[in-house]
Amino acid sequence: MTATLITGANKGLGFETARRLIAAGHTVYIGSRDAERGRRAAEQLGARGVQLDVTDDASVEAAAKAIEADGGLDVLVNNAGIAKEWGDDNVVIGPADVTADVMRKTFDTNVFGTVRVIHAFLPLLQRSAAPVVVNVSSGLASLTRATTPSDPAYAYPGVAYPASKSAVNMITVQYAKAFPNMRINAVEPGFTKTDLNGNTGIQTVEQGAEIIVRMAQVGPNGPTGGYFDAEGTLPW
Repeated sequence: MTATLITGANKGLGFETARRLIAAGHTVYIGSRDAERGRRAAEQLGARGVQLDVTDDASVEAAAKAIEADGGLDVLVNNAGIAKEWGDDNVVIGPADVTADVMRKTFDTNVFGTVRVIHAFLPLLQRSAAPVVVNVSSGLASLTRATTPSDPAYAYPGVAYPASKSAVNMITVQYAKAFPNMRINAVEPGFTKTDLNGNTGIQTVEQGAEIIVRMAQVGPNGPTGGYFDAEGTLPW
């Protein structure tokens, strides 16, 4: 049975992805910074909970040891993410007001957290017959879209979140080249109603999870080093 870890999976897109992959026959580990919330989510889904704070080395290493002791890992979904530039009033901090602190906190979760988790779980993934990594990115990460006036991404004023997801895209490409035996891809779920954006998104979590679930199930001959949404390949 395929063993899958999803970070930030106690709610939102991660939770829905877990539900769908369990239905597809995966053994799913719900990675959650809050152990109790993760336990409740896992219990609700019939998954396995694991405390995992992507910003903390000890937490990530402990999660890797626990999953290794449980039998290993085949699929890693790096879903945990934050958008510090979204205010409580859903007004986005733009270039005039963004600070190094906002950038640092955003990158700590979205970028350094992704690398921290991949690094810790690489030994387990390399033992799998069909290892897969899905990095949850964003359409806002596309430099092509951000510089095309007719594209909705052009109008987004924030700096920290899209910059962090552009970094995730580069991480995806470099890891995919380094580990050709793995399928490593970045995905764009779309503007989905989640706590990340104050539930202002226009898609349901069921719609947003579609591409994550699809890419979590790619076979050994599937794409790698790519950037996808539900419709197909996205421009970098």
